[in-house]
Amino acid sequence: MTFPQQPQYPQQPQGQPQGQPQGPAPQYQPNGPQSQYPMQPMPQYPQPPIANRNPFFEWLKQTRRDFSRIGASLCLMVVIWYALATVLEGALYAAVGGKGEAPNWVTYVGSGVPLYLIAMPIAVMLMGKSTVIETRKFDMKPGLFFKLLLMCLPMMWAGSVFGSMLSMVLSNGEATDRVADLAMQTNIWNVVFLVIVGPIFEEWLFRKQLIDHTRKYGEKTAILLSGLAFGLFHMNLFQFFYAFLLGLMFGYVYTRTSKLRYSTAMHMIINFNGGVLAPWVLTRVDLDQLEKVSEAAENGNAAAMEQWASQNVEGLAIMLVYFVLYGAVILAGFVLLIRNFKRFEFYTAPEELPRGTRVKTVCGNVGMIMFIMVTCMLTAVNLLM
Repeated sequence: MTFPQQPQYPQQPQGQPQGQPQGPAPQYQPNGPQSQYPMQPMPQYPQPPIANRNPFFEWLKQTRRDFSRIGASLCLMVVIWYALATVLEGALYAAVGGKGEAPNWVTYVGSGVPLYLIAMPIAVMLMGKSTVIETRKFDMKPGLFFKLLLMCLPMMWAGSVFGSMLSMVLSNGEATDRVADLAMQTNIWNVVFLVIVGPIFEEWLFRKQLIDHTRKYGEKTAILLSGLAFGLFHMNLFQFFYAFLLGLMFGYVYTRTSKLRYSTAMHMIINFNGGVLAPWVLTRVDLDQLEKVSEAAENGNAAAMEQWASQNVEGLAIMLVYFVLYGAVILAGFVLLIRNFKRFEFYTAPEELPRGTRVKTVCGNVGMIMFIMVTCMLTAVNLLM
């Protein structure tokens, strides 16, 4: 991907505090007309003989504490969200009578309000601002936007297929995708929460806040953490893999532009397809009746199948057109992804974590371990319940 633009990171000041990467380095030039972040100093760490007084180790400890604070904030967000959502959903369900299956607005409001208005703001407040660096912002041309959007579709499809297969294997075929079932109840609440509210708040947290707090330690590190946290946040094995892959693309788009509008727009478009358009297409055909007439056709009653087809001819035509077009754009996205995979641009950040320290620094701390354990446990519970 070519983003022809000027440096994004500010010039590294002279005389940094002890323990941070220091020393000039030549400009890093990836493929493209000009590096986005030229003249960034490469990390050079003094090596005194006593390790516990080494500024590099002190800086690494502080970096690990930064990631631990972020992980603990995300973990607390999940705990607050689940606790408040359980109470609010129960209260709303009781208010509507408490009989049968709750309408989907009860689930959306009962879950969304505690998450977006309480849990997420608390998590961002606890992250603090000590690790945030200012970056320049750049626009993205419409052609590049839609090119990257097309690449999202095969990533989502492949992740969805793999997540569904793994969920079926681990649950002996008994697991159900509750999010997909909820999205099938097509009404205005799907638009409000899936297409508008959800993408805005989730991009604000997982792209802007999370990447802003971590990008100075390396762009790839920040993007991978953003994608991983986004996938774990769903706490649904059906969704984890495609959410993780989409999180990587959204993170890349945000990192290259520093503008949230582009990843948010992509998120909205994808959620509109999965939460509004696809369910609407499927409801154009009476699938429950199709199962019955299929059994009848197997028993020799071909007339039942012909009658069902004549009654659903319009819906079948809509479904055929949708799936043909969807398959075509997925194929186009695969081709674009393969052709452009090596052209994605990454630049050296001001305090790039050295190789060999990244996984331990980012994930080998109390806060991040807690977040991973809590979300994995809830994912298992949601799968087996």
